[in-house]
Amino acid sequence: MAWIFHAIFQNEGKLAAKESGIEWSQLSRMDQWRWSWTHGPGELWKTVSLIKPLAFVESVGWMGLTLVLGVARWRMVMAVQGLHLTFRRAVGITWVAHFFNSFLLGSTGGDLIKALYAARETRHKKTEAVVTVFVDRIVGLWAMLLFAGIMMIPNLALIRQHKAMEAVCGVILFMLAAASVVLGVGFWSGLSRKFPSARPFLRRLPKGEALEKSLDACRGFGKSRGFLLKTLGVSMALNAVCVFQFMAVAKGLGLEIPSAALFVMVPMVICISALPITPSGLGVRENLFVMLLTVPEIGAPATLALALSLLAFAGSLIWSLAGGVVYLFLKQREHLDEVTKAPLVEEPGEAV
Repeated sequence: MAWIFHAIFQNEGKLAAKESGIEWSQLSRMDQWRWSWTHGPGELWKTVSLIKPLAFVESVGWMGLTLVLGVARWRMVMAVQGLHLTFRRAVGITWVAHFFNSFLLGSTGGDLIKALYAARETRHKKTEAVVTVFVDRIVGLWAMLLFAGIMMIPNLALIRQHKAMEAVCGVILFMLAAASVVLGVGFWSGLSRKFPSARPFLRRLPKGEALEKSLDACRGFGKSRGFLLKTLGVSMALNAVCVFQFMAVAKGLGLEIPSAALFVMVPMVICISALPITPSGLGVRENLFVMLLTVPEIGAPATLALALSLLAFAGSLIWSLAGGVVYLFLKQREHLDEVTKAPLVEEPGEAV
């Protein structure tokens, strides 16, 4: 992140030095850094401030809709395991998880918190509840990778002109293949029938019983008729809404980026930044947007490309703050509810 800020600030420093009649190449390295970090931050702030307020509000609204669609998909996943969380409770847990996503590694770190809360919602299906969180994530990631792969087709001419873009697409296709294998093995593989000793070996592993129970829970998704197709439909709608968020920011900044290009670039960047490399994918996401949007065919200035990424992330942070409020002010009450009341998840034969 420091590298990309420095590279952009350095460009601003060069322009400021030129306006002052100073030859950049004659400056010492320390003076160049001083010019860069003296003038760069202010120029970036000016660029970020260019966004039209209504466009930013629209982008925040689109971000909120992605969270709502995510809640709807998670409840569909939970229903397969016979777990029926209220929409209000699912929203609360999702907001808290989104809050933790804002500073944990990658953009999926909050899933661990979400899994913890999910497990607390039931007495008898804790393993299944935790599995639903990770199944929801892998289905969502697989759908977004598939979305990006499909959108590569109308952008093949652009992709083939840039080695860096080809490399990013290669990473996405590799991740798509890996996610497809994980889904296939998790939902439908019959390895235990082909290798009878596999199950006894699994039980001997640390937490082997929980691993076996998790595997059986995953098999339930493969047996559920229409599950993958229905969740894929919700996920594709969620993916489109993600792109609409960035379109709103781009429009607010006055950037004219072809819609087809955004429909492939946004999901690719989101998928790669989801890897646990930096907190909330910060830096990874910005580098990728600057690299992809500044190619000659699109021609976005590096400062505006960076502003696009930061403003979209700002919209996400606003919803993270809502999750922080839920976590800080309601966690004690929710803990008391867990101790004094029956779980909120309905289970066969259990009172609600």
